[in-house]
Amino acid sequence: MDKVIRKPADAVADIPDNASLAVGGFGLNGIPETLIRALHAQGATDLQVVSNNCGVDDRGLGILLGAGRISRVTGSYVGENKEFARQYLSGELEVELVPQGTLAERLRAGGCGIPAFYTPAGVGTQVADGGLPWRYAPDGTVALPSPAKETREYDGRPHVLEHGITTDFALVRAWRGDRYGNLVFRRAAANFNPLAAMAGRTTIAEVEELVEPGVLDPDQVHLPGVFVQRVVPLTPAQAADKQIEKRTVRA
Repeated sequence: MDKVIRKPADAVADIPDNASLAVGGFGLNGIPETLIRALHAQGATDLQVVSNNCGVDDRGLGILLGAGRISRVTGSYVGENKEFARQYLSGELEVELVPQGTLAERLRAGGCGIPAFYTPAGVGTQVADGGLPWRYAPDGTVALPSPAKETREYDGRPHVLEHGITTDFALVRAWRGDRYGNLVFRRAAANFNPLAAMAGRTTIAEVEELVEPGVLDPDQVHLPGVFVQRVVPLTPAQAADKQIEKRTVRA
């Protein structure tokens, strides 16, 4: 029951090439930065990442992307990452763009054992009809378009079929966690982290504060330990290392 692994390198040591990863966070908020850096040092490549976005050029998943270690991204937001745009438009990176709410529900569905569901989001667009560029050719033409999806009418309204997502591993960050893997997320970090954790077959959580079993109020636990296989306690310096993607101030 004790799921604590002290060294981030040990926690990600068995992630192989071609692994699929669900990664929590939004922009640079709530991202598992320490685990991402450990994975970068570990060397796994051709990774297939499911995440809301892909960090920025030198932080978060942008570290793996800049090293050429990600081959496919399923996400909903490109953000400020210029290298992401360059790789996508040059045909080096396969990208499946998904409506943000649909991505969240696909992760949750996968974690709950739901293979597929119908949603009105995307009906009447290339999301449902197909033709979104998943991969470009070097000459700028579309090498791999998205396929058309099944649609069905419910209560007189068309819906599109979307499939649940499960991944080989998940990397997430939590505010507090215990040795059993029960996690509490703080403020905006409770975005895609719980959903990514549910979708991973092996979920690795870095926690800012490790507490003993029984300390967390069960009513306050956001994600039960049944979804978490490894817990990595952060050092104070690692826990304090939080970046803001775009800071806006007033004169």
